[in-house]
Amino acid sequence: MMKLVYPICCGVDVHKNIFVATIVSTDDVGIANYQQKSFSTINYDIKNFHNWLIDNNCYHVCMESTGKYWIPIFNYLETDIDVCLTHPKYVRAIKGKKTDKKDSKWIADLYKFDLVRNSFIPPKDIRELREISRYRFKLVCMKSSEKNRIQNSMTVSNIGIASILSDPFGKTATEIISYLLTHTSESFDEKACRKLIKKGAKAKSNDIIAAINGYTIEADQRLKMELARDHLNYLDEMITKTEVELYIRIKPYWHLVELIASMPGMTEISATFTLAEIGIDMSVFEDAKHLISWAGLAPANNESAGKKKSVKIGKAGQYIKPLLVQCALAAVKSKKEPYFAVKYQHIKKRRGHKKAVIAIARMMLVCIYHMISEEKPFNPTDYTELMDPHHHVGKVALNEANVFAYLQQQGYDISLIKKNCNDN
Repeated sequence: MMKLVYPICCGVDVHKNIFVATIVSTDDVGIANYQQKSFSTINYDIKNFHNWLIDNNCYHVCMESTGKYWIPIFNYLETDIDVCLTHPKYVRAIKGKKTDKKDSKWIADLYKFDLVRNSFIPPKDIRELREISRYRFKLVCMKSSEKNRIQNSMTVSNIGIASILSDPFGKTATEIISYLLTHTSESFDEKACRKLIKKGAKAKSNDIIAAINGYTIEADQRLKMELARDHLNYLDEMITKTEVELYIRIKPYWHLVELIASMPGMTEISATFTLAEIGIDMSVFEDAKHLISWAGLAPANNESAGKKKSVKIGKAGQYIKPLLVQCALAAVKSKKEPYFAVKYQHIKKRRGHKKAVIAIARMMLVCIYHMISEEKPFNPTDYTELMDPHHHVGKVALNEANVFAYLQQQGYDISLIKKNCNDN
């Protein structure tokens, strides 16, 4: 028989304009009484919902995480109501018998027996930090899209700088493009263009001039490139503002930022993004493996009849997973701190580049979990052994004289072993 955990609780089925709530009250005998109401998502009706819960002595609410529609309700209730937000897959009703009212009742029935898995919702200050961090991520994606549009226009206009220079948006490339946009192919001056080439790209001067000779920027491509460049500058300003705001908001947890940034591949800004995603309280996760699974970095278990099928990582962690992969790529290239680089090379030989990078990202997240939990800088237990395989400090060379003492130190009962040895 299932144990009743919440005698009075509420299940909520949330939509854009309305939400249906069902309060279930279960007595000592196990008889359940249901009260059901529908509310609109307008502020005054959310307040009515809150008052209705209090009047019925209901302080435990469970609702689906439907889009962004749950957020206004959650924000209003979180101060004095225990709200459990769950993924819809954990409370999905039987197909063919699905209505809003039945869904609400089904959620309440599951929740009263504590059969619903709670989603991780960080505190309000971390949620606000996360919103700004994710907005910055979107701005960076928009910036990448604009850069792709400019490169497309360069290709169409017979400007092959991207094939010559390692960074088609570096100082040399930017000044040359600015020059080309203000001059036609007839007024092109090779000497003036050569003066724009910076010291680092001087060796490629002839190749650069050859790549732009004969260019033709039509009016449509010219307009497109000018607008995209203006938008890039505007996006740079917005990204800078979001980063300033992030640094201001992360100040109370700066000691954790410094701890995480002590790890190879991590910087202070990437540490800030990481804290914005996973929070500062690691007790919400059962262990490091739970955090890895939540971040979408754990390989799947898919085995049947003794045959292993796909073990690809999940789709979770759409923000933190790309971040950790980027940090892992930086860590495996670090010459100053080659800890992850050595591990990467060992895994790459067996599993290939892609799986090795994911494995390093997973290791980094495990390290972050323990660094935040214990508030200690990066110092893995196998660091000395990995960096110096011939280092054997602390290891005991066992022989006939000390083997029994060593086993006893490890907690083994050696009386029977000695007896057998004496009998023989």
